[in-house]
Amino acid sequence: MSDELLIIEDDAMLGIDLKRHFERVGWRTRLVRSLEEAGSFVFGSGYEGLVVLSDLHLPDGNALDLLERARGEGDGREWIFLTGFGEAPDAERAKNLGAFDFLTKPMDRERLERIVGAARRGARAQRRIADEAAQQRNRYSPAAFIGRSKDAARVRDTLERLCQIPLSSIIISGETGTGKGLAARILHHSGTRADGPLVEVNCAAMPRDLVESELFGHEAGAFTGAKSSHRGFMEQASEGTLFLDEIGDLNLDLQAKLLKALEDKAIRRVGGERMIPVDVHVVAASNRNLPELVAEKAFRADLYHRLSVFQLDLPPLRARKADIDEIVDGFIREFNAIAGKRVKRVPESVRTLLAAYDWPGNVRELRNVVERSVLLSTGEELPGEWLQIAPGGALASIMTSSDVISLPLDGSMTFDAMEKLIVESALQREGQNVMGAARRLGLTRETLRYRMARYGLRRQNTTR
Repeated sequence: MSDELLIIEDDAMLGIDLKRHFERVGWRTRLVRSLEEAGSFVFGSGYEGLVVLSDLHLPDGNALDLLERARGEGDGREWIFLTGFGEAPDAERAKNLGAFDFLTKPMDRERLERIVGAARRGARAQRRIADEAAQQRNRYSPAAFIGRSKDAARVRDTLERLCQIPLSSIIISGETGTGKGLAARILHHSGTRADGPLVEVNCAAMPRDLVESELFGHEAGAFTGAKSSHRGFMEQASEGTLFLDEIGDLNLDLQAKLLKALEDKAIRRVGGERMIPVDVHVVAASNRNLPELVAEKAFRADLYHRLSVFQLDLPPLRARKADIDEIVDGFIREFNAIAGKRVKRVPESVRTLLAAYDWPGNVRELRNVVERSVLLSTGEELPGEWLQIAPGGALASIMTSSDVISLPLDGSMTFDAMEKLIVESALQREGQNVMGAARRLGLTRETLRYRMARYGLRRQNTTR
């Protein structure tokens, strides 16, 4: 939206006077004299004015009807109405439709200018919120769960379906690092409550003696140190989504209170007496097996059944290794942008090593590995020396010093793959200098060139 004012006024003299006044104080203005003429601006794609200043009664109808239609189509402008009569029913309707102000003519110009300026600030704030929401929807669409494997496609398809229906609660299960937080953000930002708040809570990280206060809020004086009232997470998330991560770590007493709050759709703050209505969509996540915890009496069965309207299981990365290349490429783009790096290629030996590793920390661990490697890179190729992993899941120290490389001897890596990795690592250490790499490996330059040709290795960005 631009700092442009749309004036709807059928009185020619008044309209021209208003137009000239606001142009003198820095506004760009458009003047129209009917609702039909105004409609081409309000609903047209080429006009993005911030504020509408309109007479109430126009030759072709009541301007409130235009506002009602605009609101129905998602209009985010601020509307100010001028009328010579000031009818109470119209004023009430304008308020219900979200009009910024309803003024009676004649209006002092300085006061009107202040009101229009305030409306502009409000419209700008609303536009920022709408832009941020749109960015989040683009960032957290179901397509954000990337991968070409059947498991990844299943998760995307499920998320797409879940985003279209107003389920009251969902449980996301999966190992640590499988993307439960990502799935929760997708469900919110692409779901039916995208216009509401998303409040994320790590149940395992909250101090045990403050969990109830953090979740339900407290009144001033409720306990030592409670100097003022506090809105809890459930209250903050009302009309939006409450993401309860690691809900399996919530103690049983709090589980009972959470269940009651969800059933009653209301909470009582610690130290408070009144019930406060809340309307939240709950997404709960856990890396623990909740049915097993229920069987062990460590998690309330009634809360589990209340939350598990739908259960989404996220596969570990080792079960969808076909997705690793695509995920790695995405992380490289992300960290290139963050750190100003220029990594464009991933050597085949690095891809082989990434695919052979079991990833006990799942996508989160892969992200850390790629971040480290990109940030420590010096060229256009992702360096293998900073991966610090070995096939089978064991940590390795690959070229952690100038003359050391660790390789697995458990049969998980072929001898040819080892040799290829050694040659490639030596070339990287020597900045693609073949003579230097041959000297480091104790080979002649011709022998090293033969090994490079055998494994399809080429020098990158060097004339040496």
